[in-house]
Amino acid sequence: MDDVSVVDYHTAGEPFRIVTSVEIPGESVAERRVAAQSSEEIDAVRRLLVNEPRGHADMYGGFVVPADDDGADFGVVFWHKDGYSTACGHGTIALATWAVDTGLVQAPDVVIDVPSGRVTARVDDSGVAFRNVPSYVLKREVPVSTSRGHVLADISYGGAFYASVPASSVGLSVTPEYYADLIAVGREIKWALDPVAVHPHDPRLSGLYGTILYDDLGTVDGGPHQRNLAVFADGEADRSPCGSGTSARLALLHDDGRLGPIRFSAMTPSSAPRSWAGSWSRPRPASSPRSRGPPIAPGPPPSPSIPATRWEPASRCADLRLRPRTGSATASAARR
Repeated sequence: MDDVSVVDYHTAGEPFRIVTSVEIPGESVAERRVAAQSSEEIDAVRRLLVNEPRGHADMYGGFVVPADDDGADFGVVFWHKDGYSTACGHGTIALATWAVDTGLVQAPDVVIDVPSGRVTARVDDSGVAFRNVPSYVLKREVPVSTSRGHVLADISYGGAFYASVPASSVGLSVTPEYYADLIAVGREIKWALDPVAVHPHDPRLSGLYGTILYDDLGTVDGGPHQRNLAVFADGEADRSPCGSGTSARLALLHDDGRLGPIRFSAMTPSSAPRSWAGSWSRPRPASSPRSRGPPIAPGPPPSPSIPATRWEPASRCADLRLRPRTGSATASAARR
């Protein structure tokens, strides 16, 4: 294995490691994800980047790959400590910021092909917004048994499938003292309901990616305010409010008739909660994927709809060159 150069960003505290030097075969990003899953050589790079001492249990990143066609600027195969995901909102925000920072794409709009489809991010002085793939409710009130009792979960899609469960239903709240308990029960629910999350058109997108345990904090500025912890993959905790998870939550809130301006915040064990806002946008015509309208256009759209998630620009952490044989890493001064 050759040296691997990476650039680290974070979005709302959640890391995202960007790699441009790994070639993955395939005609589309979705095909390249499958190829990466089945390639020992490619997966060895993922493991190098996520495992100690170069990574950690909550590391996240992506391999930058060619776009599916000329309608997008580039593509990405997302990965985490346990494998490869179909969507990643915080990674989309980080990649869009990186693309503008490096001059790869001229602001404001950055179009990225991801395994679940095509997303568009807008980078400007007010922050970063992205328009996600269509989100929808799959199943409501699905019963599941946990070590903390029986609960009902709502399953929805935002580029990946999530089960949403009120933290109070398992005797918890989304606060630091319950962090380990939330991860444990979130992991239980994820694996119990994994077979239930079946994509209607593409089996490569099936499977429950994570569990979102949330507290409803009432109404702020005419819309709901919620605090959540997204537990995805095999017990990995999202340090941000979770971009694709926010999209999945928006689908449920729209279905409940509660969707106005909305704010989500995430709990982490060692820092103050971080928040971002979400809203609904009308779908753009499928025949014109590069025809980019405003990234956030509030209004009651038909379902399924496309949510947009807004957060502050991602921050660049460091340029790293990782040497697998020596175990060393060199970082240039790139902090902001």
